[in-house]
Amino acid sequence: MLKIEKLYKSYQKRPVLQGVNLEIYPGEIYGLLGPNGAGKTTLINIICHLVTADQGRVLIAGKPWRPRYRYWVGVAPQKDLLYPSLTCAEHLYFLGRIYGVPERELRQRVSECLAWVGLGERSHSLAENLSGGMQRRLNIAMALIHRPKLLILDEPTASLDVESRFEIWQLIRQCQQQGMTLLLTTHLLEEAERLCDRIGILKRGRLVAEGSLSALRRLIPAEEILTVQTTTPEAAIQRAQLLGWPVRSYHQDLLFWVPKRLELGQIIELFSGIDLTAITRQPVRLEHIYLEIMQSEEVV
Repeated sequence: MLKIEKLYKSYQKRPVLQGVNLEIYPGEIYGLLGPNGAGKTTLINIICHLVTADQGRVLIAGKPWRPRYRYWVGVAPQKDLLYPSLTCAEHLYFLGRIYGVPERELRQRVSECLAWVGLGERSHSLAENLSGGMQRRLNIAMALIHRPKLLILDEPTASLDVESRFEIWQLIRQCQQQGMTLLLTTHLLEEAERLCDRIGILKRGRLVAEGSLSALRRLIPAEEILTVQTTTPEAAIQRAQLLGWPVRSYHQDLLFWVPKRLELGQIIELFSGIDLTAITRQPVRLEHIYLEIMQSEEVV
Protein backbone atom coordinates (compact mmCIF):
# COMPACT_ATOMS: atom_id res chain seq x y z
CA MET A 1 0.00 0.00 0.00
CA LEU A 2 2.82 2.43 0.89
CA LYS A 3 6.40 2.19 -0.28
CA ILE A 4 9.14 4.65 0.58
CA GLU A 5 12.42 4.44 -1.32
CA LYS A 6 15.72 6.07 -0.31
CA LEU A 7 14.12 9.12 1.28
CA TYR A 8 16.40 12.00 2.29
CA LYS A 9 15.49 15.32 3.86
CA SER A 10 17.55 18.05 5.48
CA TYR A 11 16.68 21.39 7.03
CA GLN A 12 19.42 24.03 6.74
CA LYS A 13 22.03 21.31 6.16
CA ARG A 14 20.82 19.37 9.21
CA PRO A 15 19.94 15.83 8.07
CA VAL A 16 16.52 14.68 9.28
CA LEU A 17 15.90 11.63 7.07
CA GLN A 18 18.87 9.66 5.77
CA GLY A 19 17.96 7.10 3.15
CA VAL A 20 14.76 5.71 4.67
CA ASN A 21 13.33 2.62 2.96
CA LEU A 22 9.99 1.44 4.22
CA GLU A 23 7.09 -0.64 2.95
CA ILE A 24 3.65 -1.03 4.51
CA TYR A 25 1.54 -3.89 3.21
CA PRO A 26 -2.20 -3.66 2.50
CA GLY A 27 -4.36 -4.26 5.55
CA GLU A 28 -1.62 -4.16 8.17
CA ILE A 29 -1.02 -1.87 11.13
CA TYR A 30 2.55 -0.58 10.98
CA GLY A 31 3.99 1.08 14.07
CA LEU A 32 6.67 3.73 13.66
CA LEU A 33 8.69 4.35 16.80
CA GLY A 34 11.53 6.68 17.64
CA PRO A 35 12.52 9.46 20.01
CA ASN A 36 11.61 13.09 19.43
CA GLY A 37 13.69 14.41 16.54
CA ALA A 38 14.10 11.00 14.89
CA GLY A 39 12.24 12.15 11.77
CA LYS A 40 8.74 10.67 12.24
CA THR A 41 6.84 13.91 11.68
CA THR A 42 8.93 14.84 8.65
CA LEU A 43 8.30 11.40 7.18
CA ILE A 44 4.53 11.77 7.65
CA ASN A 45 4.60 15.26 6.12
CA ILE A 46 6.40 13.91 3.05
CA ILE A 47 3.90 11.06 2.69
CA CYS A 48 1.09 13.62 2.82
CA HIS A 49 2.95 15.85 0.35
CA LEU A 50 3.14 18.71 2.83
CA VAL A 51 6.94 18.66 2.63
CA THR A 52 9.09 17.84 -0.39
CA ALA A 53 11.88 15.30 0.02
CA ASP A 54 15.39 16.19 -1.12
CA GLN A 55 15.76 12.75 -2.66
CA GLY A 56 13.78 9.53 -2.94
CA ARG A 57 10.15 8.81 -3.68
CA VAL A 58 6.86 7.75 -2.10
CA LEU A 59 4.59 5.25 -3.81
CA ILE A 60 0.97 4.72 -2.82
CA ALA A 61 -0.59 1.53 -4.17
CA GLY A 62 2.46 1.24 -6.42
CA LYS A 63 2.01 4.68 -7.99
CA PRO A 64 4.02 7.90 -7.62
CA TRP A 65 2.21 10.70 -5.84
CA ARG A 66 -0.36 12.68 -7.84
CA PRO A 67 -2.72 15.38 -6.52
CA ARG A 68 -5.70 13.05 -6.82
CA TYR A 69 -3.99 10.47 -4.61
CA ARG A 70 -4.33 12.70 -1.55
CA TYR A 71 -7.85 11.30 -1.26
CA TRP A 72 -6.34 7.88 -0.64
CA VAL A 73 -4.78 9.07 2.62
CA GLY A 74 -6.47 10.09 5.87
CA VAL A 75 -4.52 11.76 8.66
CA ALA A 76 -5.34 12.24 12.33
CA PRO A 77 -2.55 14.49 13.64
CA GLN A 78 -1.29 14.38 17.19
CA LYS A 79 -2.97 17.68 18.03
CA ASP A 80 -6.71 17.54 17.47
CA LEU A 81 -7.63 20.08 14.80
CA LEU A 82 -11.09 21.00 15.99
CA TYR A 83 -13.22 24.12 15.90
CA PRO A 84 -14.70 24.60 19.40
CA SER A 85 -17.92 26.21 18.16
CA LEU A 86 -18.74 23.54 15.55
CA THR A 87 -20.69 20.40 16.30
CA CYS A 88 -19.34 16.92 15.61
CA ALA A 89 -21.52 16.61 12.51
CA GLU A 90 -20.49 20.05 11.24
CA HIS A 91 -16.82 19.04 11.43
CA LEU A 92 -17.46 16.04 9.22
CA TYR A 93 -19.60 17.96 6.74
CA PHE A 94 -16.84 20.56 6.47
CA LEU A 95 -14.08 17.98 5.83
CA GLY A 96 -16.30 15.92 3.57
CA ARG A 97 -16.90 18.88 1.26
CA ILE A 98 -13.18 19.73 1.22
CA TYR A 99 -12.47 16.16 0.10
CA GLY A 100 -15.18 16.38 -2.52
CA VAL A 101 -17.53 13.77 -1.11
CA PRO A 102 -20.74 13.99 -3.20
CA GLU A 103 -23.55 15.73 -1.34
CA ARG A 104 -25.89 12.81 -2.03
CA GLU A 105 -23.53 10.57 -0.02
CA LEU A 106 -22.30 13.00 2.60
CA ARG A 107 -25.19 12.82 5.07
CA GLN A 108 -24.96 9.03 5.23
CA ARG A 109 -21.15 9.10 5.58
CA VAL A 110 -21.34 11.62 8.43
CA SER A 111 -23.82 9.42 10.24
CA GLU A 112 -21.74 6.28 9.61
CA CYS A 113 -18.46 7.83 10.74
CA LEU A 114 -19.90 9.26 13.93
CA ALA A 115 -21.52 5.93 14.76
CA TRP A 116 -18.28 4.11 13.98
CA VAL A 117 -16.29 6.17 16.50
CA GLY A 118 -19.02 6.00 19.11
CA LEU A 119 -20.27 9.58 18.72
CA GLY A 120 -23.58 8.85 17.04
CA GLU A 121 -25.53 10.36 19.93
CA ARG A 122 -23.23 13.40 20.12
CA SER A 123 -23.61 14.59 16.53
CA HIS A 124 -25.07 17.93 17.68
CA SER A 125 -22.61 18.44 20.56
CA LEU A 126 -20.06 21.23 20.26
CA ALA A 127 -16.45 20.08 20.08
CA GLU A 128 -15.56 22.20 23.12
CA ASN A 129 -18.04 20.21 25.22
CA LEU A 130 -16.47 16.84 24.43
CA SER A 131 -14.07 14.96 26.67
CA GLY A 132 -10.47 14.46 25.55
CA GLY A 133 -11.22 10.92 24.43
CA MET A 134 -14.27 12.03 22.46
CA GLN A 135 -12.30 14.81 20.77
CA ARG A 136 -9.68 12.28 19.72
CA ARG A 137 -12.38 10.00 18.29
CA LEU A 138 -13.88 12.94 16.40
CA ASN A 139 -10.44 13.71 15.01
CA ILE A 140 -10.20 10.15 13.70
CA ALA A 141 -13.72 10.33 12.24
CA MET A 142 -12.64 13.41 10.29
CA ALA A 143 -9.76 11.42 8.83
CA LEU A 144 -12.19 8.68 7.76
CA ILE A 145 -14.92 10.77 6.12
CA HIS A 146 -13.52 10.29 2.58
CA ARG A 147 -12.89 6.53 3.08
CA PRO A 148 -9.11 6.55 2.70
CA LYS A 149 -7.08 3.49 1.80
CA LEU A 150 -4.26 4.51 4.16
CA LEU A 151 -4.96 5.99 7.61
CA ILE A 152 -2.11 7.78 9.40
CA LEU A 153 -2.50 8.18 13.16
CA ASP A 154 0.10 10.37 14.85
CA GLU A 155 0.22 9.63 18.59
CA PRO A 156 -3.49 8.68 18.66
CA THR A 157 -3.70 8.16 22.45
CA ALA A 158 -1.32 10.84 23.68
CA SER A 159 -2.52 12.41 26.97
CA LEU A 160 -5.60 10.17 27.18
CA ASP A 161 -6.69 8.27 30.28
CA VAL A 162 -6.62 4.48 30.33
CA GLU A 163 -10.30 4.02 29.48
CA SER A 164 -10.13 6.40 26.50
CA ARG A 165 -6.94 4.74 25.33
CA PHE A 166 -8.63 1.33 25.20
CA GLU A 167 -11.53 2.85 23.24
CA ILE A 168 -9.12 4.22 20.62
CA TRP A 169 -7.33 0.87 20.42
CA GLN A 170 -10.62 -0.84 19.69
CA LEU A 171 -11.40 1.73 17.01
CA ILE A 172 -7.99 1.15 15.39
CA ARG A 173 -8.65 -2.60 15.27
CA GLN A 174 -12.04 -1.96 13.69
CA CYS A 175 -10.41 0.15 10.98
CA GLN A 176 -8.10 -2.75 10.16
CA GLN A 177 -11.01 -5.19 10.13
CA GLN A 178 -12.65 -2.97 7.51
CA GLY A 179 -9.64 -3.54 5.25
CA MET A 180 -7.83 -0.29 5.96
CA THR A 181 -4.03 0.04 6.11
CA LEU A 182 -2.74 2.01 9.09
CA LEU A 183 0.50 3.81 9.89
CA LEU A 184 0.71 4.50 13.61
CA THR A 185 3.30 6.60 15.43
CA THR A 186 3.46 6.31 19.19
CA HIS A 187 5.70 6.74 22.21
CA LEU A 188 3.66 4.12 24.08
CA LEU A 189 5.51 0.85 23.54
CA GLU A 190 2.63 -1.16 25.01
CA GLU A 191 0.40 0.35 22.33
CA ALA A 192 2.72 -0.80 19.57
CA GLU A 193 2.98 -4.27 21.12
CA ARG A 194 -0.78 -4.67 21.30
CA LEU A 195 -1.76 -3.24 17.93
CA CYS A 196 0.98 -3.46 15.34
CA ASP A 197 1.64 -6.27 12.88
CA ARG A 198 5.09 -4.87 12.19
CA ILE A 199 7.18 -2.20 13.86
CA GLY A 200 9.89 0.09 12.51
CA ILE A 201 12.28 2.05 14.71
CA LEU A 202 13.69 5.37 13.52
CA LYS A 203 16.91 6.67 15.01
CA ARG A 204 18.62 9.84 13.81
CA GLY A 205 16.75 9.72 10.53
CA ARG A 206 17.48 6.08 9.74
CA LEU A 207 15.24 3.04 9.97
CA VAL A 208 17.53 0.96 12.20
CA ALA A 209 15.24 -2.01 12.94
CA GLU A 210 12.04 -3.40 11.49
CA GLY A 211 9.88 -6.48 11.75
CA SER A 212 7.16 -8.23 13.67
CA LEU A 213 7.43 -8.27 17.45
CA SER A 214 8.57 -11.89 17.36
CA ALA A 215 11.26 -11.00 14.80
CA LEU A 216 12.46 -8.01 16.84
CA ARG A 217 12.67 -10.19 19.95
CA ARG A 218 15.40 -12.19 18.24
CA LEU A 219 17.62 -9.10 18.52
CA ILE A 220 17.83 -9.77 22.26
CA PRO A 221 19.74 -13.03 23.03
CA ALA A 222 17.55 -13.97 25.96
CA GLU A 223 14.50 -16.04 26.79
CA GLU A 224 13.75 -14.05 29.90
CA ILE A 225 14.66 -10.73 31.49
CA LEU A 226 15.42 -10.55 35.21
CA THR A 227 15.09 -7.21 36.97
CA VAL A 228 16.77 -7.41 40.35
CA GLN A 229 17.08 -5.24 43.40
CA THR A 230 20.09 -5.82 45.59
CA THR A 231 22.15 -4.12 48.28
CA THR A 232 25.31 -5.35 46.52
CA PRO A 233 24.85 -4.56 42.82
CA GLU A 234 28.54 -4.97 41.99
CA ALA A 235 28.54 -8.55 43.33
CA ALA A 236 25.31 -9.36 41.48
CA ILE A 237 26.69 -7.99 38.21
CA GLN A 238 29.90 -9.97 38.64
CA ARG A 239 27.94 -13.20 39.27
CA ALA A 240 25.74 -12.60 36.20
CA GLN A 241 28.81 -12.00 34.06
CA LEU A 242 30.38 -15.24 35.31
CA LEU A 243 27.18 -16.98 34.19
CA GLY A 244 27.55 -15.40 30.76
CA TRP A 245 24.43 -13.26 31.14
CA PRO A 246 24.48 -9.82 29.49
CA VAL A 247 23.85 -7.05 32.02
CA ARG A 248 22.02 -3.81 31.40
CA SER A 249 21.30 -0.87 33.67
CA TYR A 250 18.39 1.41 32.73
CA HIS A 251 18.00 4.30 35.13
CA GLN A 252 17.86 2.54 38.53
CA ASP A 253 16.89 -0.89 37.16
CA LEU A 254 19.46 -3.68 36.96
CA LEU A 255 18.58 -6.19 34.24
CA PHE A 256 20.04 -9.57 33.41
CA TRP A 257 19.43 -11.28 30.07
CA VAL A 258 18.82 -14.96 30.83
CA PRO A 259 19.37 -17.34 27.87
CA LYS A 260 16.86 -19.93 29.10
CA ARG A 261 13.95 -20.00 31.50
CA LEU A 262 14.84 -21.01 35.03
CA GLU A 263 12.83 -21.84 38.11
CA LEU A 264 12.90 -19.24 40.85
CA GLY A 265 14.76 -21.66 43.11
CA GLN A 266 17.46 -22.10 40.46
CA ILE A 267 17.91 -18.34 40.19
CA ILE A 268 18.23 -17.95 43.95
CA GLU A 269 20.76 -20.79 44.04
CA LEU A 270 22.82 -19.25 41.25
CA PHE A 271 23.04 -16.03 43.28
CA SER A 272 23.77 -17.79 46.56
CA GLY A 273 25.58 -15.49 48.99
CA ILE A 274 24.30 -12.31 47.27
CA ASP A 275 21.51 -10.33 48.90
CA LEU A 276 18.74 -10.08 46.31
CA THR A 277 15.88 -8.14 47.87
CA ALA A 278 13.56 -8.50 44.86
CA ILE A 279 13.44 -10.39 41.57
CA THR A 280 11.05 -9.65 38.69
CA ARG A 281 10.86 -12.04 35.76
CA GLN A 282 9.35 -11.10 32.42
CA PRO A 283 9.59 -12.06 28.76
CA VAL A 284 11.52 -9.91 26.32
CA ARG A 285 9.35 -6.85 25.78
CA LEU A 286 9.41 -4.15 23.16
CA GLU A 287 10.77 -1.73 25.76
CA HIS A 288 13.90 -3.88 26.16
CA ILE A 289 14.40 -4.01 22.39
CA TYR A 290 13.80 -0.29 21.99
CA LEU A 291 16.20 0.71 24.77
CA GLU A 292 18.90 -1.59 23.44
CA ILE A 293 18.61 -0.10 19.95
CA MET A 294 18.59 3.47 21.27
CA GLN A 295 21.75 2.87 23.31
CA SER A 296 23.57 1.04 20.54
CA GLU A 297 25.74 2.81 18.02
CA GLU A 298 25.16 0.09 15.43
CA VAL A 299 22.39 -0.21 12.87
CA VAL A 300 20.59 -3.50 13.47
